[in-house]
Amino acid sequence: MNTGRGIFAELKHIHFVGIGGAGTAPLAGIMLQKGCKISGSDLISNKQTEQLRQEGAQISEGHAAANLPPETQLLVYSSAAAGNNPELLKADELHIPRMRRGEFLAKLVSRYPRAVAVCGSHGKTTITAMLVWIMRECGIPCSYLIGGKANAFPAYGTADSAIFISEADESDGTNALFAPFIGVVSNIEDDHSWSVGGTEALLANFARFGRQSENLIYRPDGKSAELFLNHPGACRLSDDSFAEYGDIEFNGFMKTDAVFACSAAEKLGIPRQAAMRAVNKFPGVARRMTVHFASPTLTLIEDYAHHPTEVASSLELLRRNYPHYHLRVVFQPHRYARLAKYLDAFARELARADSVFTVPVFAAWTEKGRVNSRMLAERTGAKAVNLDLNWTEMPAIILKNRPEKLLIAVLGAGDVEKLIPELKGRLTHAGK
Repeated sequence: MNTGRGIFAELKHIHFVGIGGAGTAPLAGIMLQKGCKISGSDLISNKQTEQLRQEGAQISEGHAAANLPPETQLLVYSSAAAGNNPELLKADELHIPRMRRGEFLAKLVSRYPRAVAVCGSHGKTTITAMLVWIMRECGIPCSYLIGGKANAFPAYGTADSAIFISEADESDGTNALFAPFIGVVSNIEDDHSWSVGGTEALLANFARFGRQSENLIYRPDGKSAELFLNHPGACRLSDDSFAEYGDIEFNGFMKTDAVFACSAAEKLGIPRQAAMRAVNKFPGVARRMTVHFASPTLTLIEDYAHHPTEVASSLELLRRNYPHYHLRVVFQPHRYARLAKYLDAFARELARADSVFTVPVFAAWTEKGRVNSRMLAERTGAKAVNLDLNWTEMPAIILKNRPEKLLIAVLGAGDVEKLIPELKGRLTHAGK
């Protein structure tokens, strides 16, 4: 049964504002695959916009009213788009309906009777990608959307199937719009509370997501235990449950993500042993514990950690995997609001490294804040240095004073990834 066939058949042209985003680009790609004409815009071009252009999308760089084709039937916009965006205003002028990206995705997913939606403060992308990988390895067709770049398969796809696997984003509250066959909640913290109206509103959105999920997979700790206590279709992954997945070869938070993925796969009919065999071959997601360079004396790893809990988990895993290395962290705070909320927590976790460099904040939705990376370095202590430089100037300083065995961990969810090729180039040229 192809429940995807005919989805939004009345829509022939959709315009996406913020089309290059990690969640928006694959959604535009899915609608292209379904035969819809796609146009869109973003502030700058990137790999995602170039790929969409190759697939037939019409994309403008920068935002302007003229970018919006008058024949557009629906405008879908990223939550990062400001209310005064000229394309949103033009859509209102032309009486073109508009919808947030997450809202549109929720409506799309609702057309699939065996939809899986993954939400939570940490691990959404990895769990979603792991589950899609398991399905592919086991020969089960599905449509899917991953909010990141999987290392060995596309970030989105459509298939002749009743299954759709997707992330559900709590950062703008649209996770509360999903009513999936299987809901997965990896964990709950108060991250993003500032963008949805406060902690209580954030928790209410998670609670609504849980109620609307026919089956719910979660770990009963912290707020999850309280919010989902009486769910009639709950699969609660206790410590004893985790012991049942002993054949999973990952450790640390990667094993936790793998257990969630395998549990969801079982709900979709895949035997547990088959799911575990498949997930053990998972090729990973870009910027998640990615090894970019390795020699006998120096290793360079990148990770997406951008919340204190994620930083703590990343450093714990790195210490476990590289016990005799000097751990040097390069950290980019992601959003001023998050840095302000967790300044002391970030400083406390970063202080567990042997040496630390902070780089300028990735602003995301906001351009200014009352705290900055220099203040984070000062709060972290004498082992931390703030680098207010361009990416090409940083490697020389980061690579100074090298101990016998050095592990450099570049952490962050913003454009700190631009530092990776600069570091790799210097290391490769030096042959070390």
